[in-house]
Amino acid sequence: MVGYDPRANHGSPTPEEAALAGSAGGMVTRALISPFDVIKIRFQLQIERVSSQRREGKYWGIFQASRSIYSEEGLTAFWKGHIPAQLLSICFGAVQFVTFEFLTKMVHKSTPYDSRTPGVHFVCGGLAACSATVACQPLDTLRTRFAAQGEPKVYSNLRYAVSTMWRSEGPVAFYRGLSPTLVAVFPYAGLQFFFYNVFKQLLAPPSKSKDSGGNVRSLICGSGAGMISKTLTYPFDLFKKRLQVAGFEKARAHFGQVRTYTSLIDCAVQIVEEEGIRGCFKGLSPSLLKAALSTGFTFFWYEFFLNVLCNIREKREGQMER
Repeated sequence: MVGYDPRANHGSPTPEEAALAGSAGGMVTRALISPFDVIKIRFQLQIERVSSQRREGKYWGIFQASRSIYSEEGLTAFWKGHIPAQLLSICFGAVQFVTFEFLTKMVHKSTPYDSRTPGVHFVCGGLAACSATVACQPLDTLRTRFAAQGEPKVYSNLRYAVSTMWRSEGPVAFYRGLSPTLVAVFPYAGLQFFFYNVFKQLLAPPSKSKDSGGNVRSLICGSGAGMISKTLTYPFDLFKKRLQVAGFEKARAHFGQVRTYTSLIDCAVQIVEEEGIRGCFKGLSPSLLKAALSTGFTFFWYEFFLNVLCNIREKREGQMER
């Protein structure tokens, strides 16, 4: 079970175990879902309508966008920005799960609340994700810019991107879009942990039966939790992406129209006025696919690697006792 559980056979995981399991889970998940992320970002940054009925912009559907990216930029385009994205996933997974395990344990031992309840998981999950977001925001901005650029590339590699952004835009460039990210990440991550907890309890086997299919159940519960939480908080993710590419308009020119936003409120107002309410949900389809796979695999691999590490610890402790 994700989070502190006093009844767990392995006992509470150490911070090192939670960090390693979170990092490994994030790394594997990122490699698998990167293509969906690239397509989602392209949709989010397109000013024109994303619609197969009214084909105004460069991209108007998932399969059309996939074919277009593949034919124009090659197969590797689906992993553009993969290095900063992997660094982001490794860092985010480690900080988020270490903080979550710590917070749920602290709540259970220092307050009258039970750490296994969905409400505790919502609050602790949101706070854990906020901590990870602040720590990893520069990597998220770099990932977005690499995924957003077409050909010819503006940034040839990670080192060049960092130095260019630092010289031309200053350190604040790495934290563009942080405010909508924090506004969105608390309920988004909180709802992920909340619904994952609810689904795990609903699908838990009877207490007397043998617990089989635990890993598959984690994947299913995580996928459901990811889709619900993503739908409810999606506009903030789109606002964040638009703000992160501010000052990057030259690389976006051949994709279609570009806009400049001065703040989160200005971004939201301009999008609603020019693109309508539906504009706030551009890229939702690939995003839901990504959220289902990403959240499902994140919890799946976290529990998998955590069980492996806990089993190794138990064997070592057993050998030492002998």
